[in-house]
Amino acid sequence: MCNILQLTSNRLPFVFDRCVGQQPWKCGILASLGNFMGFKRVKTRRTATLLAFLCAPMFVAPQVQAESITNALASAYRSNSQLNAQRASTRAVDEGVARAKSGYRPQITGDADFGAISSSSNRGGSNDFNPYGYGITIVQPLFDGFQTLNNVAAAKAQVGASREQLRNTEQTVLQNAASAYVDVLVSQELLSIRRQNRLFLAEQVRSSNARLEVGEGTRTDVAQSQAREAGARALISSAEADLAAARATYFQVIGRQPSNLRFPKGPTRLYPRNLTAALEQGIGQHPAVRQAQYGVDAALFNVKVQQGTFLPTVSLRGNAQSRFNSGGDGSRSQQSSATVNLSVPIYQGGAASANVREAKELLAQSRIQVNQARDQVRAAILSAWAAIEAARSNVSANNTAVRAARLALSGAIEERNVGQLTQLDVLNAQSTLLDSQIQLLTARRTQVVAGYALVASVGNLNSAKLRLAVRHYEPKEHYEAVKDKWYGLRTPSNR
Repeated sequence: MCNILQLTSNRLPFVFDRCVGQQPWKCGILASLGNFMGFKRVKTRRTATLLAFLCAPMFVAPQVQAESITNALASAYRSNSQLNAQRASTRAVDEGVARAKSGYRPQITGDADFGAISSSSNRGGSNDFNPYGYGITIVQPLFDGFQTLNNVAAAKAQVGASREQLRNTEQTVLQNAASAYVDVLVSQELLSIRRQNRLFLAEQVRSSNARLEVGEGTRTDVAQSQAREAGARALISSAEADLAAARATYFQVIGRQPSNLRFPKGPTRLYPRNLTAALEQGIGQHPAVRQAQYGVDAALFNVKVQQGTFLPTVSLRGNAQSRFNSGGDGSRSQQSSATVNLSVPIYQGGAASANVREAKELLAQSRIQVNQARDQVRAAILSAWAAIEAARSNVSANNTAVRAARLALSGAIEERNVGQLTQLDVLNAQSTLLDSQIQLLTARRTQVVAGYALVASVGNLNSAKLRLAVRHYEPKEHYEAVKDKWYGLRTPSNR
């Protein structure tokens, strides 16, 4: 045992006694051993120090830090591909505002030309020359039937919708991460239960054979035990596959392999006070509902854009041209002009009218989608609330069932041993215990997962509400950087 055996016997008694005298809170085990062996007090400080040093590794357990569900959610928030892709999509939608605002700004184009002209006459003369020139044209819109105004408003509404879609994606990712975290734990525990069950059944096979050999059992008892044990081995293989799948999902959602997880509690701090409050919060602030409402705004402004195509447009056009060698005589001419152009649509073949009707139908569709989103949120809240209530009752009931099943199994074994019950009764009692353990595990999972589903259904499952230790993504930063840009090919992140 450790390096104690390397010390001489005449020094060992002092060590136990000295530990008690100087540091009993550190050396209690050694002191107890010393008292048991009947050693007497001696005084050799160095020997005690050496023994304490040599034996220290025996009593120091390695500290392995558990990964909490909060840490796992933070990892998913930072690295999840689905969430990062949605952030990129939101940034892309921001550019729609800058594009819409281009309708207020001038359009500038430059042009240049070079030609070759050859002419001859019946008198035998010819003239070959190369005219060329260049120019610039500027067109400044003055009025476009309010199309640009409404395009900008529609683009801003689309930005709002994309932000709500990002919030919804964040909720989905965090909810999936919480489920993945719990599923790994449940799969690990289920595998452990299955293995314990197989060990128990293997022992039943052994004991059935032993009783058969002494004439106290039957071949039927042995066969029943063997059948149950074989089935248990098959279920272990299934549980191992389920655990592998759960670990793969964990890595996919959270971005790293699960390690030293611990069973979490639900986010009870974020639970609504009651079901009525949950419905009010969800219908009023859930990102899916708000996204649909922004969709109504965008569709309404799009109707106005299409109606604007029936209105006249006014623009200011400026042009400057320089021409050289136009007549082959080396001449040079310059011309500049400024005009105000008015364009009035009279008939467009029916396309503009169809566009207006289409936009109105899309507006009606978007309004229906708001009601659809509210119905979905309401259903999600009611489902999650009912699941939590049921899980609470199930956890309590299944805890009782597991305790009772353990007692029943113990009693069945004792009664089987005295001939009052059969081997089949023992196997059935073990099966009942196994079912109770699995049902308890399922209820605990449901309680946690439904808790996160409830928080998501009311729109509060986000990094800020969960107080994750991350740098919170702010979509407004990119929007402010690009909404008024007149030019530039690089993104704000220098891509």
